[in-house]
Amino acid sequence: MKNNKPLIFGYLFALGATAIWSGNFIIARDLNETIPPISLAFFRWTVAIIALFPFAIKKLITDWYILKKNILYLSIVSFLGVTIFNTLIYIASHTTTAINLSLISITFPVFIVILSRIFFKEKITSNKVIGILLVISGVLLLITNGELSKLLQLSFAIGDIWMLLAAIIFALYSILLRKKPAELSISSFQLSTFMLGLIFMLPFFICETLNTPPVLFESKTVLSILYIGIFASLTAYILWNKAIEKVGATNAGMVYYTLPLFSGFLAYLFLGEAIGINHVFSLLLILSGILIATLKKNN
Repeated sequence: MKNNKPLIFGYLFALGATAIWSGNFIIARDLNETIPPISLAFFRWTVAIIALFPFAIKKLITDWYILKKNILYLSIVSFLGVTIFNTLIYIASHTTTAINLSLISITFPVFIVILSRIFFKEKITSNKVIGILLVISGVLLLITNGELSKLLQLSFAIGDIWMLLAAIIFALYSILLRKKPAELSISSFQLSTFMLGLIFMLPFFICETLNTPPVLFESKTVLSILYIGIFASLTAYILWNKAIEKVGATNAGMVYYTLPLFSGFLAYLFLGEAIGINHVFSLLLILSGILIATLKKNN
């Protein structure tokens, strides 16, 4: 039992990050007409840095030599995970439908499996194949409300391409987390990547600000930015990094398939959308797939 504790915590961390990120998708759609995409991403990471700074600055100073030694790695991770990934989601949400976003976002764990195979020669076991097929079936059942014929009626816009690119980038980010220097603390890693990512984003933010109307900071807008800054950025990213440390990118990626379930639950709570029998079957398929995919075969 003692040996299983890190694994259990790893999956719980991944589940927590996924649950928090599900709210990010809802806010992205909700703020479409209020804040331009790059500005939303810029405000998000600014809030995350302000929230983390008092707790991480001491560690950042202590780890300064390690940070300088790994500046290229940190820059790549920052650019992928902070500068580009969520910005692409916000851009995508302006030009595509919710069902398309949901469908494309869950391709990210598949890219993790493929990229892990290419770069780390990680075996794609039969368990993983069966598990992935089950969770994809569950997600498709969920987002089409049991009418799989809807998939044939989907039309793809430029936003779908941005979302697909975002999924690939987050898969790259997740597998690169394996290379995080062991001696670098989570807090200094997060603060340094958040700050670098924000610096890389600054020219794009300035350009967008000069070419769009000023943002009106109403109470709902401010609360939304605080949520995605403190929870979807700071809390979720720390949980995700810890999950990858304990169970690996591929297994953490399998847990990400539960995101539409959380989104559906939030839609039920805040939008009054009904939960039907399809949601129950989807839940069973997704959970079964995750369990099968993460089981280790005895040789």
